[in-house]
Amino acid sequence: MGGTVHQRSVVRVGASLIVASLALTACGSRSDDNGGGGSGDATKTAKIGVIAPLSGDLSALGLGIQHSVELAVKQANDSNAIPGWKLEVSAQDDEGKADVGKNAATAVSSDADVIGVVGTLNTDVAQQVQPILAPKNIAQVSPANTGPGLTQGADWQKSPKRPYPTYFRTCTTDAVQGPFAARYLYETAKITKVATIHDKRAYGQGLVGTFTEEFKKLGGQVVAAETINEDENNFQAVVSAIKPSAPQALYYGGQYPQAGPLSQQMKAAGLNIPLMGGDGIYDPEFVKLSGKTGEGDLATSVGAPVDTLPSAKKFVADYEAAKFADPYAAYGGYSYDAANAIIAALKVSLKDAESVEAARPKTVEELAKVSFEGVTGKVAFDQYGDTTSKVLTVYKVTGGKFTAVQTKDFEAK
Repeated sequence: MGGTVHQRSVVRVGASLIVASLALTACGSRSDDNGGGGSGDATKTAKIGVIAPLSGDLSALGLGIQHSVELAVKQANDSNAIPGWKLEVSAQDDEGKADVGKNAATAVSSDADVIGVVGTLNTDVAQQVQPILAPKNIAQVSPANTGPGLTQGADWQKSPKRPYPTYFRTCTTDAVQGPFAARYLYETAKITKVATIHDKRAYGQGLVGTFTEEFKKLGGQVVAAETINEDENNFQAVVSAIKPSAPQALYYGGQYPQAGPLSQQMKAAGLNIPLMGGDGIYDPEFVKLSGKTGEGDLATSVGAPVDTLPSAKKFVADYEAAKFADPYAAYGGYSYDAANAIIAALKVSLKDAESVEAARPKTVEELAKVSFEGVTGKVAFDQYGDTTSKVLTVYKVTGGKFTAVQTKDFEAK
C-alpha cells in the first residue's frame, strides 16, 4: 500500500506541475494577444473547484471525484463547449476534515476565476463549506453528501427549508438511504432484530437515525444502539456490549476505515452476523480491511451500479482511456454529472459575461433548470437542490468483492 500511495503522490505532483506550467503558458499567450492589438482568439478562463479528501484515509474516494471532474472539463474544452472560454480545475484537499475543508473553501472563494465547485465528500465538511461559498454566489454541486439538512435545513423532517440557494447535489440523501437499507433487511433478508453503531459524525449519525425510524416502523426491533469514536481501531468493548442482545445484523453509520476492522473484530468475537452500512463503506478498501470475514456484509449506495448502465459505458471507457492514477470509485459518475451540470449552466451564464464573478449569480440560476441524461441517470434538481432521482442499490460482499443484489427506485410509503 505504501508503494501506491507514494506513487500516487508523485503522479499527482507531476500532474500539478504540468497544470501549473500550462497555466503559465496560458497567461503568457493571453497577455500577448491583448498586447498585440488583439488577434481575436484571446480566451478567458473560468475554474471549477474540487473540494474533496485527496490525501488520508478517504483519498480513494476523493481522487475519483477529482479525476472525474478533470475528465468532464477536458471534454468540454476539447469540444469548445463554451466559446471564448477555457475551463480549468482547481482541486483542494479537505482531508475529509471539517476545519481543513473550511480553509479549502476560503481559498477557492477568494479566487475570482472560480465559477463553481464540485464537492464535498463528507456532510460535516459541507456544513463548513456552504456558508463560505454562498455569499460569493459560487455554485456547489456535491456528488456524495447525503445529509438531508444540507438542502432542507436542520428541521428537514417537519419543516423543510433550503438554507443555501447555491448548493445542489447529484446523489440521493440519507432520508432515502437509511430507510432503503431498513426495508432490505426487514422485507428481503427477513431480519427482525438489529443493533446499530455510528461514528458520531453528521453522516453516520444521520444514517442510523433514518434507518432506525424506518426499521421500527416496519415492525423490527433495534436491540442495541452504540457509538464509537472516529479515530478508534479497537472495537472489542462495543462488540461485547452488543453481543448479549443477539442481533441478526449490525447496521453501521460511518466510513470504511472503521467499518472494515469492526466487521473483522465482531466476527472474531463470535458475533457472526452481517454488517451493513451506507455508501461510506461501499469501496474495495472495506473488503480489504474486513478480510475474509467480510463475506456476506452489505452496503447501500446511491444510484444504479455505474458499470451496468448503458449511459455510463462511454464514461467508463473515457475514464480508462485517460489513464488516471486512481479509479473513479464510488462517486466518479456522480462527480462527472455534477461537473457537467455546472458546465451546462455555464453555456448560458458565461455566454456574454464580462467576468467570472459577474456570471456567478446567473450560473446558480441556470443550474436550478438543468435537465439532461447523465452517467448516473437523469440529472435534474428539485426546489431544494436535491436530485430528482431516488434510485439506490444494495451490494453484498461475494467472493471478495461488492456485487449488486438489489437496485430499486425508492417509493415513499
